Amino acid sequence: MMAWLQVGMAGHMTMLALCVFLALGLPEVAAEKDSVAIVKKESHPVLLRQKREWIWNSLFVQEEKEPPFPFKIGRLKSSQDVPVRSFKIEGEGANTIFTVDLKGDLFVTRSLDREEKAFYQLTAKMFDGNNKLIEDSGEFVVQVTDINDNIPVFPKSYNGSIMERSAIGTKVVDVRATDADDPTTANAELIYSLVQGTSAFEIKNTTGEIRCKINTLDRETTSKYVVVVKVQDMRGKPTGSTATTSVTITIDDTNDNLPSFTTRTYEITVPENHKLNQNITTLRLEDRDEFQNKNPLFSIPSDHGNIFYVELNENKDGNLMLKQALDYETKSSYSFAVNVRENLRFPAENLNSAVTTAQVIVRVLDVDEPPVFNQPIYTFTVLEEQIVNNFGKITAKDPDRANKTIQYSILDKDCPIQIHALTGQLSTLRKLDRELEATHVFQVKAQEKPSGLESLVKVNIIVQDVNDNQPEFIPGDIFVCENDITNTVIGILRGTDKDERPATFTFSLASQSSNFSIKDYGNNTAAIVVKQGPFSLDDPEDYSVNVRISDGGQPIQTSVTKVAIRSCQCDSRRITTRCKAGARRMGVSVHALIAILLCIVTILVIVILFVMRKRYQKDSLANMKNSGEIHEQLVTYDEEGGGEMDTNGYDVSILTSACHDGSLLRHPDHHPHPSLYAMVQKAPHHTQPTACKGDMAAMIEVKKDEADHDRDGYPYDTLHIYGYEGPESLAGSLSSLESSSTGSNLDYDFLNEWGPRFRALAELYGVDGSDYYHQY
Repeated sequence: MMAWLQVGMAGHMTMLALCVFLALGLPEVAAEKDSVAIVKKESHPVLLRQKREWIWNSLFVQEEKEPPFPFKIGRLKSSQDVPVRSFKIEGEGANTIFTVDLKGDLFVTRSLDREEKAFYQLTAKMFDGNNKLIEDSGEFVVQVTDINDNIPVFPKSYNGSIMERSAIGTKVVDVRATDADDPTTANAELIYSLVQGTSAFEIKNTTGEIRCKINTLDRETTSKYVVVVKVQDMRGKPTGSTATTSVTITIDDTNDNLPSFTTRTYEITVPENHKLNQNITTLRLEDRDEFQNKNPLFSIPSDHGNIFYVELNENKDGNLMLKQALDYETKSSYSFAVNVRENLRFPAENLNSAVTTAQVIVRVLDVDEPPVFNQPIYTFTVLEEQIVNNFGKITAKDPDRANKTIQYSILDKDCPIQIHALTGQLSTLRKLDRELEATHVFQVKAQEKPSGLESLVKVNIIVQDVNDNQPEFIPGDIFVCENDITNTVIGILRGTDKDERPATFTFSLASQSSNFSIKDYGNNTAAIVVKQGPFSLDDPEDYSVNVRISDGGQPIQTSVTKVAIRSCQCDSRRITTRCKAGARRMGVSVHALIAILLCIVTILVIVILFVMRKRYQKDSLANMKNSGEIHEQLVTYDEEGGGEMDTNGYDVSILTSACHDGSLLRHPDHHPHPSLYAMVQKAPHHTQPTACKGDMAAMIEVKKDEADHDRDGYPYDTLHIYGYEGPESLAGSLSSLESSSTGSNLDYDFLNEWGPRFRALAELYGVDGSDYYHQY
């Protein structure tokens, strides 16, 4: 619309400019041509200006012009009068849509459409007979004038909505049409009107805004309206073009109707064992409003509201629920009213027709019910360490009129409590111990005979405490120092009792002690006090006292405990530096004993296996000897040899030579170079065995015997003999002479820990640092 309006305004401005141009001699449109004539007057030239300009009428062409074509729309004129002239035009549509002849007449060659193009801009030039330009370009516009050749058009379909019971003048929807004709003319001026639906709505004729004309719109009566809107151009004149469209107007719902029961009386049959808070029946409602505006409120005005209540369900109907259990034997029927209301936004339309109160009749059906206990949970107390009969009673009854016999039983198999099957009396099967189990919980079943209906109840038995446990001492560290004087407190005694009741402990000596006494503080603690000394770690006897402790209960429980007292050496602040080992009470747990026994058994098994292996090896060697086979070679060391890898010294001939010459040793004459051992050995003191054993055992026995009786010879463990085991020996030197002498000396400082009687011995055997090492 704005584009068409701009085009129309441009056309009007162009027409106005043409009129002014014609009236003033076209001073702004025509192209001025100044010809300069040179006139000689005296000796000074004079320049004279001659003004020329285009002259023509306003050029307009009506759109949709009917043939014949071309037709003249105007003439091009100039103020310069030339007998022979020609014209030429340029610009939009020049020489195609518009043409000009020699006279300057301007023609249109075809029909034009203003809606396609509203004006054309052209320029004109004028030439003389010699085709010389005598009038330069002059711009002009050909305006296409509008005719009412377009009808109004609705660009889309329109729908509207309005809330029911809206006020008069409430806007519903805006309807707009368009017209392609010139908006500056009456051809595009539109007028709106309603052809249908004028009873409830009206339209503003210039804007197309539809409004409500009444305030009694009712969705329940008419939920939808269809109105027909007519639009006409030419300002609504009969000659104008028209168009129509239909507008659908939906009436939105509001909560303006009361809910209504579908029936005035509800008769219901309910078994007496119906569960609480479960639906009995549904009280259905009718509501003319839509579902989202259906919000009923139920109430039971009578005392029956304590037994029944109504709950809104997902369909916004009422579910009648049970608040208290029904009992046919107490009351077999109920009759009460149920009301329904709603918070309305407007006064109710169906106030006179709605059923807002319904009568409900509930008939209770008798049901065979299981036994009912008179308590939800039973709790009894029983003294421990006693057999108690009839310490409590479980009672259940048949709620039905038949009043059947009830039989009782305990479900737990290992329960120490028993119940009488007919009376429900409880008694203990054995003595209960509170310290082992303070509470017994079990279930009792009550079953009707002979129908078999049963119920269960929980029973708690609390075992009450009696003073049946002897008091005990809390372990503590009690020791006496050698320098403790009389009345020195060497330890604090505290008692404990497994019984529940608070105990008042008293402490005393069970037997007289010459060294210690008991001082009872009266606050469940006592002190062991030194009576007289002295004390010594050298005393072979351990110190101890027998302490009697009483708990002060009913009956009084007393125990006597031997309290061990360690004897220690202490500093001035009575901090122990060393204690007598024998005074400690060593306690070993069962797990530790088992571990020790397992270790001992394991060691024994290993030793037995080792002995059996050795015996097996000896048996194998004996078998080898019996077979006459020698699997190892004898090593002859005239010198100490070259180590384990030296095989040159192996000589088995010694086994045979020993048997031939009656000696296990080689004679010195047989060796050009006697061995070192042969040089240092002494003559044997004992004759060699007459029998030849034929193996190494005989030689070893002989050498051992010689070494045992030879006091002048070199010992075997010397550097002279075992100076070097060979470069390839893994053992290295077998001599102990190069080892440290500290390992051969004993540290006798441990004698100081044996007491003062061993101090002199420790000083006698102890060595100073300077004398600690010996030299050979």
